[in-house]
Amino acid sequence: MSTNVWESNEEIHYLRDYLRLASVHPSPDYKPCVEFLKRQADTLDLPAKVYYPINKENPVVVISWCGTDQNAKSILLNSHMDVVPVYPENWTHPPFAAEIDNQGRIYARGSQDMKSVGMQYLAALRALKKKGLQFKRTIHVTFVPDEEMGGRLGMKPFVQTCEFKSLNVGFALDEGLASPDEEFPVYNSERSVWRVYFQISGNAGHGSLLLPKTPGEKLLYILNKMMTYRTEQVKRLESNTKLKIGDVTTINLTKISGGVQSNVIPPKMMLCFDVRLALDVDHKQFESQLEKLCEEAGGDIKVEYEQKQPRIEPTATNDTNPYWVAFKKATDKMCLKIVPQVFPGGTDSRYIRAIGIPAIGFSPMNKTPILLHDHDEFIAADVYLRGIEIYENIIKCLANN
Repeated sequence: MSTNVWESNEEIHYLRDYLRLASVHPSPDYKPCVEFLKRQADTLDLPAKVYYPINKENPVVVISWCGTDQNAKSILLNSHMDVVPVYPENWTHPPFAAEIDNQGRIYARGSQDMKSVGMQYLAALRALKKKGLQFKRTIHVTFVPDEEMGGRLGMKPFVQTCEFKSLNVGFALDEGLASPDEEFPVYNSERSVWRVYFQISGNAGHGSLLLPKTPGEKLLYILNKMMTYRTEQVKRLESNTKLKIGDVTTINLTKISGGVQSNVIPPKMMLCFDVRLALDVDHKQFESQLEKLCEEAGGDIKVEYEQKQPRIEPTATNDTNPYWVAFKKATDKMCLKIVPQVFPGGTDSRYIRAIGIPAIGFSPMNKTPILLHDHDEFIAADVYLRGIEIYENIIKCLANN
């Protein structure tokens, strides 16, 4: 299909307009997104409300389609407005121009993560409304800020508000990942993110001495032990083809600091690790292991946490969960090959699951390279339009379930 055909498609037009709004960290401006989404709500003849769970700089937009049974739990379709930074010099297309090439690939930051999904929700609702359909359950489409920074100013506080509780949510869809093959990954859980700092104190002095219990010695001991654990997880993943990255604990050294001069042994040094605890890890036991490690290293070491997320129960993917049954019915009818698994990173779904609401991460982008946070992020126009059809069928099943 020619580029001109893609460019004349209404839904492609809306997507590209949204992608051109550079709501990019570290200082995203959400005002243009809010105004754009209000206009989208107008085209759908649906009400849009804007909430501010933390401050005026971080709005939450909720577009709602009321169901026939106001007592029935609602369906939440969630996406985030913010996108990660870009290095324009590494892009072959301007990252916020939403250019489309002759193969129908739309290049823009957010084309996979995850402005495309938010627009697919609205496009699916538009198609369903044009067919004159009505559903039992109310459908809420939420556009939240700050997901790329952990949701601290977005979904995390929003789920605790009266406004969120008034939505009466029974089930949520949120973001997934692209898939390079025929499969569609479906994420029913996430690992727990721990950002661990070892603040290491020890004997300081002249660089010519061999003092005992220096911060450097302790640092090396901790580093070796943590990286040994990492190696064990790598081997575990490599030895079992059934395991995916979300099934194991990942440990990565992300920061190291200390010292002011090359011939002075400093009194303090610091190590930081990004740790993602697998679902089979006992959190208390792991924390005890870290404390024991500090003692083994020589003591006088303080463990601090930038993040220390609790274990959150996975969403059931069996007959005990009627929403899963409805979701699976829709995907089976379309002959989609879906593969339930643990999400390797973090999404706003964790805050939704934490308050007892089942949630599934799903982005209908198969036959697509995984390019979130990467240079030249793109989505193919035909994949995008197919995703709208997929959401139409899923939403129909969920909203009448």
